[in-house]
Amino acid sequence: MQKEQITAIFDQQAATYDEKWSRLAPINSALHLLTSAVLSKLPQTARILCVGAGTGAEILHLAPKFPGWHFTAVEPSVAMLNVLRQRAEEHGLTARCAFHAGYLDTLPPGDPFDAATAFLVSQFILDPSARSQFFRGIAERLHPEGMLVSSDLSGDLSGDTDSTGLLEVWFRMMRESGSIALPEEIEKMRETYRRDVAVLPPQKTRDIISDGGFGPPVQFFQAGMIHAWYARRLKHARV
Repeated sequence: MQKEQITAIFDQQAATYDEKWSRLAPINSALHLLTSAVLSKLPQTARILCVGAGTGAEILHLAPKFPGWHFTAVEPSVAMLNVLRQRAEEHGLTARCAFHAGYLDTLPPGDPFDAATAFLVSQFILDPSARSQFFRGIAERLHPEGMLVSSDLSGDLSGDTDSTGLLEVWFRMMRESGSIALPEEIEKMRETYRRDVAVLPPQKTRDIISDGGFGPPVQFFQAGMIHAWYARRLKHARV
C-alpha cells in the first residue's frame, strides 16, 4: 500500500477513529502505562518525538505524568492531526506540543530528541529494508543512546492457523468487543493483514529495529497480536 493510500484511509477514519476502537481501550491503556514506566528515567524536560501520532493517545497519557516534557507530533493525515490539535487544546497541552503534518523525512531539522514513539506505524512498510530505514530516520533524530518505543502487529502467519491460533483469537476478540461485527469485515481485515500489513514474527521485527541503528530491542508488552519493544539508539550508530 502506497503512502498516499494509507494517508487517505486515515483521513476518512479520523472523525470516528477513537470511537470505533474505544472498546479496545484496555489494551492501549496497558501499553501506555508500561510505556510511561519505560520512559520514566528521561530528563524532566525531555523532548519526545511521536511518529505517526494519530489522534495523540500516547501524548494524552504521558503529558500529565511528566509535566515538563515537550512533544512533537508527526502525522501525515491532516484530519487525524486536526483531531489531535483539538484534543491537546481541550487538555491544555497546546503549548507543550508541536504539530507536523507530513512524514518524518519532511520534519525540519532541530535539536535532538530524548525519546521517540512509533505505535502501529512500521507495520505498514512492507519492504524490510525500507522498514529499517524508517527506524534509522528516527535514530538520526535522537540523542546518542536516545530511547525508542515501538509497537506493531506481530506474529508468525506463515503456517496454517487453526481456530486456537493467535490470529483467530485476535479476530474473535475484535468481533466480541464490537470493534468489527460483520463476517465480511473480518475477512476484509484478514486479507489486509496478508496483503497490506507486514505482520512478521517478533524476532524478525526486532532484527529490523536493530538494523535501523538501535541496540537489542526488549519486548516489554504483548496483548494479542500487538507487541511492543524498547531500544536505545546505538551511541556510535551510522545514521
